[in-house]
Amino acid sequence: MMAISEIISLLIVFILSYFGVEIFRRWCLKREIFDIPNDRSSHTTPTARGGGIIIVTLTLVFYISYELIYGNINWFYVAGALIIAIISWLDDLISIRSIWRFAVHSLAAFIAIFGIGIIRFDIFYLDQFAWIQIIVTFVWIVWLTNAYNFMDGIDGIAATQAITAGIAWILFGFYTNETSITYFAAVLVVTNLGFIFHNWSPAKIFMGDVGSAFLGYTFAVLPLFLIGKNVTKNTYIFAICAVFLFLFDSIVTFLRRILNREKFWEAHRSHIYQRLVIRGFSHQKVSLIYGTLSIIVIGIYFLIVNLR
Repeated sequence: MMAISEIISLLIVFILSYFGVEIFRRWCLKREIFDIPNDRSSHTTPTARGGGIIIVTLTLVFYISYELIYGNINWFYVAGALIIAIISWLDDLISIRSIWRFAVHSLAAFIAIFGIGIIRFDIFYLDQFAWIQIIVTFVWIVWLTNAYNFMDGIDGIAATQAITAGIAWILFGFYTNETSITYFAAVLVVTNLGFIFHNWSPAKIFMGDVGSAFLGYTFAVLPLFLIGKNVTKNTYIFAICAVFLFLFDSIVTFLRRILNREKFWEAHRSHIYQRLVIRGFSHQKVSLIYGTLSIIVIGIYFLIVNLR
């Protein structure tokens, strides 16, 4: 169980997130930092963007503060997360070419790989080939970083996924007695709870790339935190289950566009969640569908997998 001091700190995080997003939204309105709708947008009116910078700031500040007291700060994660947030924030403001974003995402992935570790698996003796596991880890980090960004296309969906995935990691932390993971995941949950009040349809502010890319990178790197610790061998399966809906939608959409010989790197409205909106489902319903299915997948994991 969490200590009273930790619970109080989480309450403070929630309050700072809720009011911080509102203050930031007003700042965006004064400086006309808007997401202008186009033919690929799911919104129809200019809306403040970049609110995810509050999620980034609070998450990193409270993560570092907690680890200063109780553990060891993973500076490699912090470094990777910061450069992801910086390039994404610049993209929110002035639009950065995709090649430069990919370069920075790749750099952040390599920082995690060589600073924290790689995904290790012993299927078909692949554990004997470190280069294969490096490639798998690289693809996992870069893909989820971008997938989370691609999936942040309607009101509430990205924050909902962060909340459900965060709750899953809280439970995982309890099961494995990893208190640092539990607290970190709880911070992710409450920062997104504070944000979603402003982002629920009709959204008053969008998370922006700064928030979505940061969350994708964070959920990709979280299982690497457990390298070398006495936890379940199913950590990576769990990490996939925690964000399964976003992975499934992004992969299916990517393959469909490849088969249709479409330019998969260009913006579009062919994700499953976008198709549901086009067919008449409201943003609220789609976000709730994805959130509910995410909870079901996570529940199935805890029912089937023997944690030890």
